Amino acid sequence: MQQPDLDTSQLSVSLPRSLTRLGLSAKLLLLTVLFVMLAEILIYLPSVANFRRNWLNDRLAAAQVAVLVLEGAPDERLPEESEARLLMGVGARAIAARVGGARRLLSLDSMPPTVARKVDLRDASWITALKEAVEILVAPPHDMPIRVIGEAMGGADFVEIVIDEAPLRRAMLVFSGNILLISLLISVLTAGLVYLALNWMIVGPIRQLAANVMEFEADPENPHRIIQPSRRADEIGEAERALARMQMTLAGELRTKKHLAELGLAVSKVNHDLRNMLASAQLMSDRLVDTRDAKIRRFAPRLIATLGRAIDFCQATLAYGRAAEATPLLREIALRQLVAEQAEMLGLPENRQLSFVNEVPAELIVRCDPDQMARVLLNLMRNSVQALTREGAESEGQPMLTVKAQQLGGSVLLRVTDNGPGVPQRAKANLFQAFRGSVTPGGTGLGLAIAAELVRLHGGTIELEPSETGAVFKVTLPARKQNGN
Repeated sequence: MQQPDLDTSQLSVSLPRSLTRLGLSAKLLLLTVLFVMLAEILIYLPSVANFRRNWLNDRLAAAQVAVLVLEGAPDERLPEESEARLLMGVGARAIAARVGGARRLLSLDSMPPTVARKVDLRDASWITALKEAVEILVAPPHDMPIRVIGEAMGGADFVEIVIDEAPLRRAMLVFSGNILLISLLISVLTAGLVYLALNWMIVGPIRQLAANVMEFEADPENPHRIIQPSRRADEIGEAERALARMQMTLAGELRTKKHLAELGLAVSKVNHDLRNMLASAQLMSDRLVDTRDAKIRRFAPRLIATLGRAIDFCQATLAYGRAAEATPLLREIALRQLVAEQAEMLGLPENRQLSFVNEVPAELIVRCDPDQMARVLLNLMRNSVQALTREGAESEGQPMLTVKAQQLGGSVLLRVTDNGPGVPQRAKANLFQAFRGSVTPGGTGLGLAIAAELVRLHGGTIELEPSETGAVFKVTLPARKQNGN
């Protein structure tokens, strides 16, 4: 089933505004802020754990000073007022140390019977420090104190303090808030710089590319709409150069197609009138059969047949202007006879400038459309005749055109060979393309393009075989089925 043509107006339907509100620059800005914040979060956890450790170490250091004061006091006791000031300065409920195996305690009250947790800073790992820091921030506040143990100075073995956890939690929250503000400031500053850099290096050039594509879409045949690539050596520069090449190629193809469409219309008009004139000439030539001149009566049937073939050729040229050739009407025909008819149409039997050899076996039968295959043979043989008889053409020995054919497996191989100058190298790349693969000066290349299309409709292939002299065109056709196989 034939697919319906795509309505290009559907391509211009705009997306909902919610999908197009954020441009590429805004998305890059938001992603940059998001990534910087994610990096700050990864940095924040070790930072808050280190802040907690330093905060506790500061209290332990103050506690060690208090222990030194305690050691220098008479009877190693201080007045209650002095002990209160020391404990208040440290921010602890109690301070304990072990010096020389003796445990010394500085406390107004007795040590609390239980604590919320024990923190030993002497051998704490980073994983443990991270875990405990998160627990303090996440867990609800409580009234139970914590016990902190750390390394001691001087002759003390260790020092420990009992402090409330609430001041530590408040200090960690303040530190977290400061980190958040600094992170936001860094994120905005970094995102702004990244935004400006990306907008200058990537987004801006991409916008220019998109704008150029839309301008080129509006008028693709205008050469002034082709982008002018910059001198950038990165991927965007490569994209600009590739887009320029594509636009130049597309603009050339569109101009060529437009020219061909206009040319095809003109050719169709000319062929239409030419066909009518040839038909009139054919009607008048019918009267030559009744003439008394024997020579005229002998050549009249050939003239009538030639005019009929010319009319058919005009009709075939008109058919090429359609979207596609007609589907072949396959019949079994003798290929040798078909070759002989085209040779007679070209006047090869009477041509004294070249020799023609028909080496197609008489028993070789092919299944094809005789009219379309006649056009294929006529185009190939006419090209060889033109190459052999063209002024300045060189050939080895007597100019010769040979047509050979053989059945090989499930295919019929047909070769049209001449010993002329061969196909120019410049024409080989586009040999079977209309108006691009001409092998003769001033030619259009239409004959080979028609031949190639007709051969493909038969399920075959056509190619130029390599040869030391002349040109060899090989046509491969499916062989006819025999015995129901």
